[in-house]
Amino acid sequence: MKAVIANDHGGVELAASLIKHLEEKRIEVTYLGTDSTESVDYPDYAEKAVNEYRKGCYDFGILVCGTGIGISVSANKMKGIRCALPQNSYAAAMAKQHNNANFIAFGGRIEYTEPVTDILDAYIDSEFEGGRHQRRIDKMMELEGK
Repeated sequence: MKAVIANDHGGVELAASLIKHLEEKRIEVTYLGTDSTESVDYPDYAEKAVNEYRKGCYDFGILVCGTGIGISVSANKMKGIRCALPQNSYAAAMAKQHNNANFIAFGGRIEYTEPVTDILDAYIDSEFEGGRHQRRIDKMMELEGK
């Protein structure tokens, strides 16, 4: 597997722990984030990650900012991206199983009720179910540009 990950200044620490976790799982990582806590703009990092993902050799992308909200909204503005912002493992699994999310986002300043690595693993270990969910994704993607 191969993933692209990017973060702003609010996600430096969490991004580093996620990269370590992915590498331990033998998932290849392309890192495009900042390693500084100096203020930067999360839309720039969402765009970098999406553009890299679009090269076609990645299984998924991970985005991290202070809350995960701004960077996920930014990514979702880009054509073809379905970035989930799950609050727990169940939501992460559903993001893949039902929405075939190709990106997942987290907040570096959020206190999660379970380890973020567990949430990420739930996403990674899930598979898209297709069927009625594909019909819904098709409708969702038709909303782009409206």
